[in-house]
Amino acid sequence: MKTATAQSAASVKDRVSPQEWQQRVDLAAAYRLVAHYGWDDMIFTHISARVPGPEHHFLINPYGLLFDEITASSLLKIDLEGNAVMESEYKPNAAGFTIHSAIHEAREDAKCVMHLHTVDGTAVSAMEGGLQPLNQTSMIIVNDIATHEYEGIAFNLEERPRLVNDLGAKNLMLLWNHGTLAIGGSVAQAFLRMYIFERACSMQVRSMAAAALHRPDEASLATTREQGKMFGDPRLADKLAWPALLRKLDRIDRSYAS
Repeated sequence: MKTATAQSAASVKDRVSPQEWQQRVDLAAAYRLVAHYGWDDMIFTHISARVPGPEHHFLINPYGLLFDEITASSLLKIDLEGNAVMESEYKPNAAGFTIHSAIHEAREDAKCVMHLHTVDGTAVSAMEGGLQPLNQTSMIIVNDIATHEYEGIAFNLEERPRLVNDLGAKNLMLLWNHGTLAIGGSVAQAFLRMYIFERACSMQVRSMAAAALHRPDEASLATTREQGKMFGDPRLADKLAWPALLRKLDRIDRSYAS
């Protein structure tokens, strides 16, 4: 195999539909933003996005590229069996295929799936009880978090039905002793959910350094859960947060859209 470089990926813009190209640009942007926020794990972890259309094809990162190297054209397009739909010199991460293929097949609404191994997210995944409603940020999402028991590195395809069953209808998952996962009806929606999830995990890790913690009462928890439903409104992610994030990314390096 040739040495993996983002520059070696010729543009595929003229070989795909406008809808797929936009999905590629958004997904590449998500990879760059994950690197920007320091959530990446070198060449490991993965974000995938469903290719618009009736086929269950999805886009995922080429194994070997750093997240800040990924471009719209370098993303792999594969089917639910892991077969390449478009030729590439790269291969997907096997563990990434297991997790993402399971969710894309089972959840029609999962247009984007994000899985991370951040320091704070993984730390919370090792805490008894997982994410706790210790602050406003965690209270917004805590009822939308599923959990999945650790079974080793996700190379075993037989884990897929258990993963899907544990996820159910929720949009966030804490993979015990492993990391975090978020899904969304768009790349923007998945990213905003993960942003809130990861921020809540970081807040919890810092809070645990305190000798004693002040916990909100049940009435406050219930109120915040209800108020937090606004963060599930697709317009917040797609029309407000995501355009702002793309403006930030464009100021840094617009090569993700190539």
